Amino acid sequence: MGSLFPLSLLLFLAAAYPGVGWALGRRIKRAQGPKGSPLAPSGTSVPFWVRMSPEFVAVPPGREVWLNCSNSCPQPQNSSLRTGLRQGETLRGPGWVCYQLLDVRAFSSHAHCLVTCAGKTRWATTRITAYKPPHSVILEPPVLKGRKYTLRCHVTHVFPVGYLVVTLRLGGRVIYSESLERYTRQDLANVTLTHEFPAGPRDFWQPVICHTRLNLEGLVVRNSSAPITLMLAWSPAPTASASGSIAALVGILLAVGSVYLCKCLPMKSQA
Repeated sequence: MGSLFPLSLLLFLAAAYPGVGWALGRRIKRAQGPKGSPLAPSGTSVPFWVRMSPEFVAVPPGREVWLNCSNSCPQPQNSSLRTGLRQGETLRGPGWVCYQLLDVRAFSSHAHCLVTCAGKTRWATTRITAYKPPHSVILEPPVLKGRKYTLRCHVTHVFPVGYLVVTLRLGGRVIYSESLERYTRQDLANVTLTHEFPAGPRDFWQPVICHTRLNLEGLVVRNSSAPITLMLAWSPAPTASASGSIAALVGILLAVGSVYLCKCLPMKSQA
């Protein structure tokens, strides 16, 4: 009897208020769903996560990269990768997708993995950096010109040069530092830094070192040259001047001696 009451009440409302009965009938059918299976309440979604591995990767320019995109969605509707880099193979498995990126040469780039689950899209990101530390950092022996020493540091096969900072240190203190931000080419390069400085008494017998630093947005790569001791040396220009003075003095002495001999020889012959 209790089960017939709602149906009789519905029939009564439908007879008395046709619009109300029709609306109630649609609401009951909507709640039952297809084949009588209950539906999830409106506005609900399946909670899930998306992860990229690795989240940050640094490789030499021209290499390939494999990225893994995993998710917890039981039945993902779609999974894709968005990036400006050239894509290669794609491998798929339950809850994961592996993407291959080819010929990575851009210093800094991103790859976004998007997964759609139950109509909702989530994503995760990997940051990719292409770089090569210097093959060598070589400091030439200091050369004295006039009253200044010339330091020359060679940095070979480094990328990206635009993020390189070269620093010269003498006895632990910085005597010169330069950032190469003006260099924008995207290829391996050789860099030579030349600097002149006047050395004082406290600078002699101190080690000189050339340091390099690549600032890669969170990753810092450091290198340095072998130390060279700043020696006390004679300047080539003063040496030449001193040689000229000595030669002039010798010439004067020879002239005076010849005059003296010319005067003394006749006097001795007369005696």
